[in-house]
Amino acid sequence: MQQRHSDRRTYFNELARTAQDYYIDYLQQYISITPNTRILEIGCGEGGNLLPFAQMDCSVKGIDISKTRISQARQFFNEEKMQAQFICMDFNTADKPQCDNERYDIILVHDVIEHIEPNNKTDFINNIKLFLKHDGIVFFGFPAWQNPFGGHQQITHGFASKLPFIHLLPNPIYQGLLRLSGASQATIDELMSIKRSRMPIERFERLASHCGFAIINRSLWFINPHYKQKFGLKPRRVWKWASHIPLLRNFYTTSAFYLLKTNNGLN
Repeated sequence: MQQRHSDRRTYFNELARTAQDYYIDYLQQYISITPNTRILEIGCGEGGNLLPFAQMDCSVKGIDISKTRISQARQFFNEEKMQAQFICMDFNTADKPQCDNERYDIILVHDVIEHIEPNNKTDFINNIKLFLKHDGIVFFGFPAWQNPFGGHQQITHGFASKLPFIHLLPNPIYQGLLRLSGASQATIDELMSIKRSRMPIERFERLASHCGFAIINRSLWFINPHYKQKFGLKPRRVWKWASHIPLLRNFYTTSAFYLLKTNNGLN
């Protein structure tokens, strides 16, 4: 396990820098970000992604199912002397906005969709539409399933945390390697849930279309922008020609960025 997974302040700072350097400019190609912009992050963790938006005086809100992460988000924002609202809840149980003024201009869903169990993904994405303004934008970011560490095995301990592609092995072999490496049963259960919930590029695009969203931009990254903070690597997009090869592109896409609008929002 890398230090950042236990040192959440470091992780918060890294996420904030990545959001500042890559998310804001990406979004501003399609939507103006002003102090009047309302932003919601679903699965916000400790809130690092939201910090640069709060620094731009946007109205920001984060939802996460983890009490610990929400407590950390509040603490870190207090330390930064920034305003935000953080709520611990299951997004699917959140009260639905009653008018457009209560909805959001931008909804962030970063490194979350690959954790949603398969039977819940459609309901999850359909629910997002209820929180989005008519002309709002949803930003999704997720690791393509077949990339070297698409299974999130880096969150465990021992040698398995450093082995690429082992999440693609048959379940009994994968679980055996995790146990040999010293993973707890809770960690194994989490990694197996991610394996069930995996999100290849093609599946995500079908799901978005099925739920009534149009893709207005797709950026596939060979070197994830967050790797600049984690490993000092220069982010690089997948070559344009290589980004159009179905299935194969999942093996060399470490992060997929999507901007979505509802089909009604395009009119």
